[in-house]
Amino acid sequence: MKVLVLHGPNLDRLGKRQPHIYGHQTLADIEENLRRRGEELGLEVESRQSNAESQLIDWAHEAADQHWPVIINPGGLTHTSVALRDALVELNDEGNHGFVEVHLSNIHAREEFRHHSYLSPIARGVIAGLGAHGYVLALEYVAAQVESAAAAGN
Repeated sequence: MKVLVLHGPNLDRLGKRQPHIYGHQTLADIEENLRRRGEELGLEVESRQSNAESQLIDWAHEAADQHWPVIINPGGLTHTSVALRDALVELNDEGNHGFVEVHLSNIHAREEFRHHSYLSPIARGVIAGLGAHGYVLALEYVAAQVESAAAAGN
């Protein structure tokens, strides 16, 4: 099973941009760690990053069509994008595995405008504030969900 990990705007700057908030790991570090953990869990992890909302929407459509579970850190689009929400909701349709929303920082302990997510109400789960480890926890959750669905014959 392939798991698509999507990284939104500015996440290509990890390790350089505000490391006191987002940590010192680069996006490449996070992706490599996820790939290795995915292998241990029997999952193929494919990571993609874009600063363009439209690209993230296209990838969400692809994941829905291919029935791939998604882990997404939408960055600032979390708080602004109804269009991304509309694309991700399709991942909850029958035959799909949904998505997990991940944030490196605790968005609820930051500026007021970051407290609202358009995506959280439709996500299978939300992990925030655990740094890069949040991605690993999301992947482990997805693995358990895929295994449970397979055992149930779905």
